[in-house]
Amino acid sequence: MKHARVQFEGRTWAATADGGRVRLSDGRLLDEQDVAWLPPIEPGTIFLLALNYASHAKEIAFKAAPAEPVVFLKGPDSLTGHRGRTPRPADATYMHYECELAVVIGQRCKHVPRERAYEVVRGYTVANDYAIRDYLENYYRPNLRVKGRDATTPLGPWLVDAADVPDPMNLRLRSWVNGQPTQDGNTRDMVFDIPALIAYLSGFMTLNPGDIILTGTPDGVSDAAVGDEIVTEIDGIGRLINTIVADDPAA
Repeated sequence: MKHARVQFEGRTWAATADGGRVRLSDGRLLDEQDVAWLPPIEPGTIFLLALNYASHAKEIAFKAAPAEPVVFLKGPDSLTGHRGRTPRPADATYMHYECELAVVIGQRCKHVPRERAYEVVRGYTVANDYAIRDYLENYYRPNLRVKGRDATTPLGPWLVDAADVPDPMNLRLRSWVNGQPTQDGNTRDMVFDIPALIAYLSGFMTLNPGDIILTGTPDGVSDAAVGDEIVTEIDGIGRLINTIVADDPAA
């Protein structure tokens, strides 16, 4: 099943997908454009993976994939929903999108062996994790301003139950900028797969329901300008639409 969180008539609703439309928890059936989309879950800890696709590591001039996962965190206000707007800072000269599979944890757990990792997964959604390269200090210690700014991570539209994704390590990821294709990759090309990431993170810290692991992006990124519409899509998971707007320091 595909789950969402939306705003309609001044309220936040749980919703599900129904024949290309949105069914609210009270049974009403609406068109996609009739609701305001929120991230499909209320997030816990948000984990990000750097350099988890060798093609992307090469693309940004990093000569070799890391020997162990490179993980950092971001706050909940960095998320925005489907059809949301992401501000581009006025001083940015290179701000790129990243289509990523997001893994949502479903139970409190620690020391999860990789052979049992999928047991703790609630489901999957699509993330677009923008990076503002102007602010980067180095690839192993990403500056908070690179990826931590408000609304720089669209998430959604749907959270797809884990049971409905039989092989999350064989999903096609694609991106378009104003209708032009840019990224085209597959989750099988991750350096560290989903079981490895869950085993690694749970090996030293407790994971909780609602925690999100963004698993990295393939190559094909490019600068996103104000006014650009960015679409990130993962087969079987969803199609996420986002627009770049000028940053308003007063907002």
